[in-house]
Amino acid sequence: MSARGGPPVGGERGDPDGGDIGRAYADRFAAETPALAAARTRVAQLDGPPPVSPAVGSALAVLAAGAGARGVVSVGSGGGVSGLWLLQGMRRDGVLTCLDTDAEQQLAARRAFTEAGHPQGRTRMIFGTPGEVLPRLSPGAYDLVVCASGPADYAGELSGLVGLLRPGGLLVCHGVLEGGRIADRSARDPETVAWREIARRVREDERLTSAVLPIGAGLLVASTAR
Repeated sequence: MSARGGPPVGGERGDPDGGDIGRAYADRFAAETPALAAARTRVAQLDGPPPVSPAVGSALAVLAAGAGARGVVSVGSGGGVSGLWLLQGMRRDGVLTCLDTDAEQQLAARRAFTEAGHPQGRTRMIFGTPGEVLPRLSPGAYDLVVCASGPADYAGELSGLVGLLRPGGLLVCHGVLEGGRIADRSARDPETVAWREIARRVREDERLTSAVLPIGAGLLVASTAR
């Protein structure tokens, strides 16, 4: 569903602070291209996590633009939705590398990039887990690393992902506030435990300056020291 007609993402109905209204406005503000709208529709029909909301996607584009991103790694292809937003913000000579273990999501991402008119040289799709792929990537060579898959997929490789970043590079993890479980002390499911561990390690890492942004399902953002 496109940003213009998209529903609010996350939260409870009737928030006293107007949270639903604000989220719906943020999604409508982030107007999506026809290629993005088509990619979102395809991903919604696949098994796996839903695509990032338009508000989250536009935030990723802004972060990529602010970092002057030329080299970006995405853990999870998201069917191409998050990738299309990242490509909007990246430099025109930038290359987006997507890691995924879901062949359907990767195929959807390839189709999304092609339909949007991006040359093949702007994207690189790698089938594999972060643990399998990280040794093949160059440390300190990337401007932005976006983790869009489940936290358990990369929690054990967090140090390696941070190690990919150049000085001043950004790490972005999507979904940290999903369902509000991270703040619920009674929540002990594996995903919430993984999120707590990731958040703790990022916050305590002296090389990183970090924040949690309450956009969509929540973005954990950290910048490496220059």
